[in-house]
Amino acid sequence: MEQKIKLKHPAGKKAVSMDKDKYDTLKTALLNQLKANGEVSHAELLSAVSKDLQTRNIKFAGSVAWHMEWVKLDLEARKEIRRVGESPVRFAAAK
Repeated sequence: MEQKIKLKHPAGKKAVSMDKDKYDTLKTALLNQLKANGEVSHAELLSAVSKDLQTRNIKFAGSVAWHMEWVKLDLEARKEIRRVGESPVRFAAAK
């Protein structure tokens, strides 16, 4: 049986549950990209995470964009990453 993790939303809205393995895979890829590249846009982050999964030959069931968005929101809520600027919004690892 797959282990699920309950995610958080930075605005306190209702969040989803996700398979823990998917969450951990995307969290690692996302944080690695932010640490390596500093501030990045949402599009840059999605592209880098998708390429990282391909490079590591990770088969991902479902939409990478949808799952990454929820992992990103959860990491924002947990203060592990932060938004930088207003338009366009960029993301960076928390200081």
